[in-house]
Amino acid sequence: MYPYGFDPVKDAHDLRKAMKGFGTDEDKLIEIICRRSNEQRQEIQRQYKTHFGKDLIEDIKSETSANFQKLLVGLLRPIVDYYCAELNDAMAGLGTDEEVLIEILCTLSNLEIHTIKNQYLRLYGAHLESELKSETSGNFKRLLISLCTAARDESGRVDPNKAKEDARELLKAGELRVGTDESMFNMILCQRNYQQLKLIFQEYENMTGHSFEKALKKEFSGDIMEGLIAIYKCVTNKADYFASRLHKSMAGIGTNDKQLIRVIITRCEIDLADIKVAFERLYGKSLKSWIKGDTSGHYKHALYALVGEQRSS
Repeated sequence: MYPYGFDPVKDAHDLRKAMKGFGTDEDKLIEIICRRSNEQRQEIQRQYKTHFGKDLIEDIKSETSANFQKLLVGLLRPIVDYYCAELNDAMAGLGTDEEVLIEILCTLSNLEIHTIKNQYLRLYGAHLESELKSETSGNFKRLLISLCTAARDESGRVDPNKAKEDARELLKAGELRVGTDESMFNMILCQRNYQQLKLIFQEYENMTGHSFEKALKKEFSGDIMEGLIAIYKCVTNKADYFASRLHKSMAGIGTNDKQLIRVIITRCEIDLADIKVAFERLYGKSLKSWIKGDTSGHYKHALYALVGEQRSS
């Protein structure tokens, strides 16, 4: 019934024991919650409620605090609900966190975006697309709406001649004219499959002698530039893109913990091992050493567990 070695009933009892009475055994919380899959954590929560008539997330909230709490609660949510909450938070209140919208919508597959859209409506009683429309504007809004339709070709079929054609169209829409025809960039980058885009970018470089990213930086600025570059990076090397997101969350003064937590939670079951390798290649130091320098206590140890590192003092 369960994969070898996974016992949700035992996990539920161990978690209850870790939080009962005085004090909390945080190491036990980390050992269980950070070393299970999202699917397994859902099963543990069901067993916890069945056995104790209590909600695991509520208990965790009352026993932990700050970033450690945010991380554990994020991990316990079904991953789709977590994405929805991050999108909702990014648009709630004054101002919009465009970086979150980019990080999520520019990197996910059609199926993932469809699933998130349906769940968003269930959870918040609003359509994700109309929320995006009211929170963003101009070319950036059009980019997000295009991505939100989740209609990218995902066949994986490549056509070298078509790639040459598209590269020429992009050149005509940008560097070869005064001003930029944003709609052409939007159409090609939101519709073509990743393998085909790789070919298009290659053709573009052959024609101009410089990278397509350089062209984007020249032709665009602000959120639309960041969004298009995110698509470019996800096509050319997704692990590098997320490594740069982790780096950005910890670089400079202070830590953007919300961003750090989000990338770790959303990638830990997908490609975090690749992201760690990319991080070290790009920044010359291990992800663990950066986490060590920017976080502390149980929060730090929980992140270690998620990125597959052993504790060090």
